[in-house]
Amino acid sequence: MDIPDCIVRPRGPWAVAPQSRGRLVPEPPSPTRTDFQRDRDRIIHSTAFRRLKHKTQVFVTHEGDHYRTRLTHSIEVAQIARSIARSLALDEDLAEALALAHDLGHTPFGHTGEDALDEAMRPYGGFDHNAQSLRIVTRLEQRYAAFDGLNLAWETLEGLVKHNGPMVAPDGTPLGAYVSRGIPAAILEYQALQDLELASYASAEAQAAAVADDIAYNAHDIDDGLRAGLFQLDDLAVVPLVAELLAEIGARHPGLDRARTAHELMRRIITRLVEDVIGLGRRAFESGRYRSADDVRRAGHALVGFSPAMAGADRAIKDFLYPNMYRAPRVMKIRIAAAEVVVNLFQRLFHDIAALPPEWQQGLAGADENKRARRVADYIAGMTDTFALSEHRRLFDSAPDLR
Repeated sequence: MDIPDCIVRPRGPWAVAPQSRGRLVPEPPSPTRTDFQRDRDRIIHSTAFRRLKHKTQVFVTHEGDHYRTRLTHSIEVAQIARSIARSLALDEDLAEALALAHDLGHTPFGHTGEDALDEAMRPYGGFDHNAQSLRIVTRLEQRYAAFDGLNLAWETLEGLVKHNGPMVAPDGTPLGAYVSRGIPAAILEYQALQDLELASYASAEAQAAAVADDIAYNAHDIDDGLRAGLFQLDDLAVVPLVAELLAEIGARHPGLDRARTAHELMRRIITRLVEDVIGLGRRAFESGRYRSADDVRRAGHALVGFSPAMAGADRAIKDFLYPNMYRAPRVMKIRIAAAEVVVNLFQRLFHDIAALPPEWQQGLAGADENKRARRVADYIAGMTDTFALSEHRRLFDSAPDLR
């Protein structure tokens, strides 16, 4: 079927075609949406996406209403990803879908919750939020009559799994973070059903979503850290890019109050990083070496990302945030208590499946430990921060005050 002109934007030959390679369960095409517009809509309407509203990044919900959650972060990433994709003549809808889906597998309490659940699951294959995202969109969401999951297009699943690069070498040897742990079972199980070509890079659209995630993190973590009083604008002068931008703001708007200065800083960080990514991508695509999406996958390195100079600036921002925000004493106090909630929930539910809701108990009678542990991990990973605390209170008659 031809895709209507009204829903197709100009794209380069290096972009993913608007019509997918296919879905695991074949479906007739939509007369009004491309495959990736359809995927984006399914992600937005999923239960897992709505839960992101009450899953935090660094702070928990008690800290205030203005800090980022996984939901607001995902929306910010989607906006940045679309901007990059539009400038590079990519498929904006695929980039947006991947940006909106990239955090679906995260646990409550941010990376603290993931680390705690991974440790609890270590004897049973561990926990990986990327693999959990795949489980959600291929199995755990149960909304449709004809299939489990969301039955997303091949390109969307590929980008969701490989947005950070190849997972295995051509000979199947795990790469990167998976060298010591192996490829998560959820990814291998799905790979047996539909080959996601784990040895290649993902599309340029997936690369745009991945770098958009980095850009959003840098800007909003500085914003949230300033808002929380973990550091001040003057402290950021040790970060070269930030110092340069603060000097620009001071020269253009002398005497500007600190709140507006902070907002100007966020805007300029995002703009500078996005412009760098677009410049690098344009140089790559205008070289004429990449005449198809598969050429991008076979390039041997990411084509959409930071230049070497900006990669250093990105690293400097993260080097500042690590001790001053992620490991700040106030944050660490919350992290320790939050990790204890996750561990307590896992141990109690693993050893007492009757404490699970009835629908989560189905099929566990007589099941081995691996299946029981994975079911408990699925249940906990789907919790919001507030629900995890509520469940802890239900099962232990208490919950820590995460302030």
